[in-house]
Amino acid sequence: MEGGKMIASVLRLNRADCRALKLEDAYSIHRIVYSLFPKQDNETRDFLFADKGGDWNCRQVLILSERKPAAPEFGEIESREIPESFLRWDNYGFEVIVNPTQRNGPSKKTTPIRGIENLHKWFIRKAPALGFEVEPESLQVTRIGVRRFDKNKEEKITHGSATFIGKLRVIDRQSFIKSFKEGIGRAKGFGFGLLQIVPIQK
Repeated sequence: MEGGKMIASVLRLNRADCRALKLEDAYSIHRIVYSLFPKQDNETRDFLFADKGGDWNCRQVLILSERKPAAPEFGEIESREIPESFLRWDNYGFEVIVNPTQRNGPSKKTTPIRGIENLHKWFIRKAPALGFEVEPESLQVTRIGVRRFDKNKEEKITHGSATFIGKLRVIDRQSFIKSFKEGIGRAKGFGFGLLQIVPIQK
């Protein structure tokens, strides 16, 4: 997702919507979000999303996209264009759900990062290439786990998952904007990598 305007949306699903959509696992959310962006010719995915969960009455999904999502069959969606000034701050509070992996040795085999301390070090080490530095004392690693689901009868998908929350300082504006627009890490088509940010006035 390069250049152009960006649109932030919130999809809200009540209990009846979740039942009607047969919302059972992470792949259900993947399927629902993809239905809001009908594929155009050979275009690649131009959106990111994060399942925020919710309570008994309502579930929320955050979406960042280059084009406005279609009206959902179930639930309600609220969209607004992100002003360019939003990405011009120096400091932000952030939250991001990541599929934490690393490539090892000559084989370049991808392996998951395990353990809070290792995850903490991995994210701080990774951040500068993404255009920002993390305040180490602010960084929290939560909701560490695994997401498993059946894509179809033959294909089972497993993703490691961890949520990182903290404060960041932008050190490379262009790389930071790219990270915001394109997401962080792997498995972005399955709800990982959306950098949720709130400006902080220092």
